Amino acid sequence: MRRAIFLFTALIVAGFAASGGARTLDEIISDGTIRIGVNPNFPPMSSFGLTNQLEGFDIDIGNRIADAIGVDAEFVSTETAQRVPFLVSNRIDIALGALTRTPERSKLIGYTVPLHSESMGVITTDEVDISNWRELDTEDITLVNMRGNLSVELLRDRLPNPSVLLVDGNADAIRAIAQGRADALVENVDFFIRFTENYRNVNWRVLTDPIYVAYCSIGVGRGNNNLIDFLNILLYDLHSSGVVDELWTMWYGAPMAVPIEPAPYF
Repeated sequence: MRRAIFLFTALIVAGFAASGGARTLDEIISDGTIRIGVNPNFPPMSSFGLTNQLEGFDIDIGNRIADAIGVDAEFVSTETAQRVPFLVSNRIDIALGALTRTPERSKLIGYTVPLHSESMGVITTDEVDISNWRELDTEDITLVNMRGNLSVELLRDRLPNPSVLLVDGNADAIRAIAQGRADALVENVDFFIRFTENYRNVNWRVLTDPIYVAYCSIGVGRGNNNLIDFLNILLYDLHSSGVVDELWTMWYGAPMAVPIEPAPYF
């Protein structure tokens, strides 16, 4: 595996002031380094491990991209809100970190085919007798969620009747269910399921009908078609060979809730 470099970057104070167009694939090869935006506070996608080195699903994917191009991976600290601005201002060549495709973002940046999915579903236990998420919409149910999550507002519209218990973190949400303070969590199943391993005495259930599925791709500078084409071909190889699914299962402790079907044409 090629050398991974972590580059500390300052927060963008204002604006997207571009410092030049996106670097082409040839320019990246010539430079010998690809700048990859990752969120260092987003385990298990990417975070600092016990040896103070970045690790996670995004880091493994980023290193494979760099190896396929034949360059070094330079991981740039890119918080969630910085991903699009950093691409627009050419501070990074590609952005990882669960970058969901949206029409608004597509006005500013380019996307590859999906790298992984985000499935909003239900984590509960065998103590709750339901078969789909709509059955949670009763007053005798307590849903747990994290303060500040966009899903809190979404669920208020779709599931208005349950009580809501708000907690501070992913682990806290699963703990509340294990302790009987809540009945279910309606959120991105993949980002929470690994915390259930801490409570092996609980019979956990994941309902098979997701409320919705979003798709996360690699973000690329707008109009950088040669780099997008290369990444799309590489992603087909990584998906069809099972590499993406293997890495996802390794880091999340379970298969992707909604697997990506490899697409040879894009």
